[in-house]
Amino acid sequence: MKHLSRNDRSLVGRWFWTIDKTLLALVMLLIGLGIVAVAAAAPAAAHRYSGGTVRIGELFYLKRQIMWILAGVPVMLLTSMLPIDWAKRVAIGGTIVFIVALFAVPFLGSEVNGAVRWINLPGFQLEPSEFLKPMFVITTAWLLAARFDDRSLPTMQLSFGLLVVIAGLLVKQPDFGQTALFGAVWTAQAILAGMSVLVIGGVVCLAIGGLGVAYLTSTHVAERIDHFVKGTGDTYQIDRALDCFKAGGLFGAGPGEGQMKFRLPEAHTDYIFSVIGEEFGAIACFVLAVLYLAIVVRVVLQLLDEEEPFIFLAAAGLAIQFGLQAMINMAVNLALLPSKGMTLPFVSHGGSSFLALSLGMGLLLALTRRNPYLKASPYAARAQAA
Repeated sequence: MKHLSRNDRSLVGRWFWTIDKTLLALVMLLIGLGIVAVAAAAPAAAHRYSGGTVRIGELFYLKRQIMWILAGVPVMLLTSMLPIDWAKRVAIGGTIVFIVALFAVPFLGSEVNGAVRWINLPGFQLEPSEFLKPMFVITTAWLLAARFDDRSLPTMQLSFGLLVVIAGLLVKQPDFGQTALFGAVWTAQAILAGMSVLVIGGVVCLAIGGLGVAYLTSTHVAERIDHFVKGTGDTYQIDRALDCFKAGGLFGAGPGEGQMKFRLPEAHTDYIFSVIGEEFGAIACFVLAVLYLAIVVRVVLQLLDEEEPFIFLAAAGLAIQFGLQAMINMAVNLALLPSKGMTLPFVSHGGSSFLALSLGMGLLLALTRRNPYLKASPYAARAQAA
């Protein structure tokens, strides 16, 4: 890159000098740590899914993860080169496409662990909700930002209606964890957009009421909550996760030395944080949590002087979504929340998850680029005129 001067107006030149290199470096570091984590969890996952004999190869899931990384990182980098207007168009179009895909899931989807969330494609299981998450955040930001120009527009109601449609489709799968994540991110964006205290109270009451209805009508939800609150029923998953942390202690058993991970369900996906705890210790888990926090804080710092509502709401929403997903996964592994079936961003194994996260992070990198030519907004124009 030494031949790229600041006056270079090529696509790559503009991208290089305007991208948030600190944020990009933090994300690439996280992806690198994810490779190490999947390498640690891969033998346990291979053992579990081979019925006790490692017929698929101990490094099968590591090789697949590297394949997804080789596909996902270019997606992230190419998406980060998009101008703001194109990022908005891609997200709005993607929202429509993946809502249609969510409608199709009950008819075309395959059942895994009692849930129908995936559409089988050649060599790939597509989970529409994963791709919809970043698209929905940006679409919601676009709707809510319109209120800053015309307060009479019912954009708050429209965005909430969109949330209700998505929540209904997710509950049908059922996927209550993703439903809660969509709702939490929408609420955060609406608050940032100026939602009144009265409406905030109504949303909270609605959420509590919805949880109560889910508890009374869904055996799946009732069992998860009872396991968490009362400690009754089948607590095998969380007990094995805690065993991993206990075995690892502060400094871990060492790479490849963990034994508790072989008893852990979904060691390479939902419970990979527990594998990290066993093999690398509590200190490594703390460092990983700080890395997630650093990514969110970096975005917040970038937005402190942001004047355009759409960019502020979209970037903040993507950062909140990313941080909440990481927090929920780690809390579930530590028995601080009921089991959710949610991956640890850029660390857990998974095709849909990694590609969708790459797309979302690419959009976030595009939104946080500091280039006046990419932000042709009335707010920027007024600032330049002044």
